[in-house]
Amino acid sequence: MATEENRTAGSDRSLLLKHKEKHFTAGEIIRDVIIGVSDGLTVPFALAAGLSGANASSSVILTAGIAEIAAGAISMGLGGYLAAKSEADHYMRELRREEEEITNVPDTEAAEIAEMLAEYGIESHEYAPVVNALRRKPKAWLDFMMKFELGLEKPDPKRAFQSAFTIAIAYTVGGLVPLSPYMFITYVQNAVITSVVVTLVALLIFGCAKGYFTGNRPLRSAIQTAFIGALASAVAFGMAKAVQNV
Repeated sequence: MATEENRTAGSDRSLLLKHKEKHFTAGEIIRDVIIGVSDGLTVPFALAAGLSGANASSSVILTAGIAEIAAGAISMGLGGYLAAKSEADHYMRELRREEEEITNVPDTEAAEIAEMLAEYGIESHEYAPVVNALRRKPKAWLDFMMKFELGLEKPDPKRAFQSAFTIAIAYTVGGLVPLSPYMFITYVQNAVITSVVVTLVALLIFGCAKGYFTGNRPLRSAIQTAFIGALASAVAFGMAKAVQNV
């Protein structure tokens, strides 16, 4: 019997070594990049279009755009930091609460494990050894409850700063795209046309990449992203013209 079990275990290990799953594991970083670049491309683009509609000079548009990028990058980065920090704080609160429950009402917690396992069709005589094993290992018990009862994964302690930095840099990079024509073209009409073309191309490429990484249709994502950016700039341009006429 022992020989058969060892043979089975060896076969399982061999299969695991041969099978390499290709899962995408940088989801949080990609999410931050998407948030930063998406807003970075859209907001300065709309601002530049609006100021162009108000007949501002290229230097004024560029100055206002850079100021907006600086403020936006700080604001977006701070928002990412606070969101990640709140997530970490929530995890620690739940962790302390779960620790108290395991210490004060272990039988109730063990019953919750049995109930969770029963939901997967595991019989009592099958999950009893699991429950007993977890009760002998408080750390494993706590990790099990946090993951399977509450659905919470331990956050990376560097996550808050990483999120803030990633979003801020992505916003800055995205924001410089619609402003770049104003750095080299002094005539506003030519600059705004160039900005529209460059930014729409960037939005299409970004939307396609976003669709690829998020599992959506790249072409559909590209069109939606470009449409939103174009709509925002058109509204800003139209409002600036209307206010100027009034």
